[in-house]
Amino acid sequence: MRDNIVVLSAALVAGSTLPWAYSPYDYPVLAIFSLTALFWFWHDVEPNVAAAIGFIFGLGMFGCGVWWIQISIHQFGLPIYAFSAAVTAVFVLVLCCFPAFCGYLAARLPAGNEFLRIVCLYPAAWAATEMLRGWVFTGFPWLLVGYSQIDSPLSVFAPVIGVYGVGYITALVAAAIVVLLRTQRRWRTSALAVLISIVIAVLALHNVRWTHVVGDPISVALIQGGIPQSVKWNPAYRKPSIDLYMKLSDPHWGKSMIIWPETAIPAFADEVGETLTALTDRALESGTSLLVGMPSGERTGRNGYFNSVVQLGLESGRYDKRHLVPFGEYLPLNKWIRPLTTFLQIPMSDFSPGGYEQPLMSVNNHAIGVTICYEDAYANEVARALPDARVLVNVSNDAWFGDSDAPHQHLQIARMRALETERYLLRGTNTGISAIIDDRGKVLTASKQFVSDVVSGEVVPRSGSTPAARYGATATISFCLILLVICGLSRFYRTDNSEHS
Repeated sequence: MRDNIVVLSAALVAGSTLPWAYSPYDYPVLAIFSLTALFWFWHDVEPNVAAAIGFIFGLGMFGCGVWWIQISIHQFGLPIYAFSAAVTAVFVLVLCCFPAFCGYLAARLPAGNEFLRIVCLYPAAWAATEMLRGWVFTGFPWLLVGYSQIDSPLSVFAPVIGVYGVGYITALVAAAIVVLLRTQRRWRTSALAVLISIVIAVLALHNVRWTHVVGDPISVALIQGGIPQSVKWNPAYRKPSIDLYMKLSDPHWGKSMIIWPETAIPAFADEVGETLTALTDRALESGTSLLVGMPSGERTGRNGYFNSVVQLGLESGRYDKRHLVPFGEYLPLNKWIRPLTTFLQIPMSDFSPGGYEQPLMSVNNHAIGVTICYEDAYANEVARALPDARVLVNVSNDAWFGDSDAPHQHLQIARMRALETERYLLRGTNTGISAIIDDRGKVLTASKQFVSDVVSGEVVPRSGSTPAARYGATATISFCLILLVICGLSRFYRTDNSEHS
């Protein structure tokens, strides 16, 4: 009993360590350390014990990694700590089920020997359950292990196999370390060979480029109003907010593209018709393409309304957000839950999803792929615009989560999308962090948080397609399934000494 308590306590510590691998802390090696500890605890235990270890690991991982959800619930929902803490706790407990399921699979599925179980089964199960978490109930692909490696040598795998593949490689390194430290000598050489192969692959991929430059650089300006979320939807603040965005934009008319963030105009077109006309005229006069985040559609019509980015100027266009946030932008089981949101006074919580196929916007004859806020956490949502899009744009509003880890983690996710696709990505936000990210996932320039600011510079259009953008998670899923089959078949060809005695 005492040993179980020690192991579960250690698993909690290991899980709590993992969020420090992500931004704003950025210690990617801790992801390897954390998974090494988890796999160590899973070694040679019963499936129910492995599931319990995984659950407690998840409690530390998600409890320390996504606690900031409480800020949004408390400040912009029901301002009672008992309520916001309880809802956050339930959310964390649900997420804990994924590493618990991973532990159960890791211990329950067949494997011919301990090397195959640790090196083949553990990383494959981890990657598979991360992909499951990114899909079930519309998905929550936050704190994927691959994101923590954006600044590590393992990031070279991102354009090839995407964030899930990078997470798999990270787990594979951890598994190989467990074999080196814990198993019989005959397996250690194989584990060392795995690590050497990864090093060779990193060196081979370091200078590989899958896309190429097309056309001249595009001058851009990202306008960050710094409008507090508490007043953003207050009609009394609408005009001062829009006036602030117009004032910040004044010096930058003439650039190829100016971007205002998600719902920078917190009103429908019929409420701000004169403003939109003035902005369109200014954009036409200056030869600038203005991208503005605002709601669109019919407020009371049967066709619904959308969270959109509207393009004004020589080129016109509109993108409607497709992947909405449950409970924040739409309500599952709306008939029963709607009275709750009326009580909580959550603004704009009945958006409709945009169409699956939407035409791309164009700036300087280059197609632009647009996503809104949380959509950039889904690689497949970003990849829908490819290979046609030569520059990516994401407008967001992280003010919901205050001065927490969330905006930094979200920027890290955007960086991974840029690296996976080898496209420059422009990230315009209401309160920060706005940034210009290059095709290697490096931040070229960024704003401070919670201030009015403008991020300006140039982006380089690129053409072509990376394997990650072309095939998505398909390659990683297929590879993990093949490994699981190999592990299952290996039990019929065991080479354990006990088999030959």
